[in-house]
Amino acid sequence: MAITCTVKDKIAEIVFDVPPVNAFDSQTWMSIPQIITEAARREDVNCILIRAEGRGFCGGVDIKEMQAHPERITVLNRGNYLTFKAIRDAEIPVVSAVHKFVIGGGIGICGASDVIIAADDAFFSLPEVDRGAMGGASHLSRMLPLHKVRAAFFTGGNIPAAEAYRLGAVEKVVPRDQLEVEARAFCAVIASKSRKALVIAKEALNGLESRDVDRGYRWEQGFTLEMYMHEDSQKSRDAFVETGKAASF
Repeated sequence: MAITCTVKDKIAEIVFDVPPVNAFDSQTWMSIPQIITEAARREDVNCILIRAEGRGFCGGVDIKEMQAHPERITVLNRGNYLTFKAIRDAEIPVVSAVHKFVIGGGIGICGASDVIIAADDAFFSLPEVDRGAMGGASHLSRMLPLHKVRAAFFTGGNIPAAEAYRLGAVEKVVPRDQLEVEARAFCAVIASKSRKALVIAKEALNGLESRDVDRGYRWEQGFTLEMYMHEDSQKSRDAFVETGKAASF
């Protein structure tokens, strides 16, 4: 039960298995960039697949840690930033295969990825406003149109996989029990290509983007820190940990 990486047939498969909901504490987030970077640099790897075991793909950050240790926010911020940057900067394509909940930091992982394949039960959500935090819109903006991002951020609502597919964020939606098979098959197509061609293509595609998603995320994180300094932030975390619901203001 951890974050593991195995290599087979030129595919590095990184699997999240951190019960109960794949919500990572600050040290876990700090460990992920090295796993991704080392996998991407292997000459016998042409594609990275990120998926998860358990109830959902990623529950984001460990709110209980932040409730008890709000002073760790700078470590958490850095771990998030470096994780998403490692995915986007990986010299080969990164595919995320998601199921059930993709929340908070899970959005960053998907938004930094090159391709998203979703199970039919998947949904995407940024509940930061209800958790006393900020962040995530920079990466969600790589996936969805501006006004959809804002509606999702202000409400903390869910975007079902089918809607994300309709808007072009998701490459394909597959039955939950076929997610691993479909994701590996998609990665196998990429893995069959020239590694040199993939490396050049990834660099070229990143360079074509009209905005710097990493710089945008660092901008957001400044507001995350500002929010954490406000009493409403702690009230939001307390409410979530104690009741599982959003605080009332």
